[in-house]
Amino acid sequence: MKILYKPFGIIAAVIGAKIGQSVFRSLWARVDDAPPPKPEIEEAPLAKVIAASALEAATLAGVSAAADTLSRRWF
Repeated sequence: MKILYKPFGIIAAVIGAKIGQSVFRSLWARVDDAPPPKPEIEEAPLAKVIAASALEAATLAGVSAAADTLSRRWF
């Protein structure tokens, strides 16, 4: 059964990542008007870089877990 689910799991992971990125962008738009700072930019305030990274990681992990769980239930 695991072999049959594998393609569905991969597709669910890709869809979950796309949805997670979209959710993160909408959440960050509520936090700050500017786009999220990248860690490579030296002028970016450390607090904003950490907040953006933490919010992005939490959002992607939550959406990915939801997508995986829903795809397993659907399968």
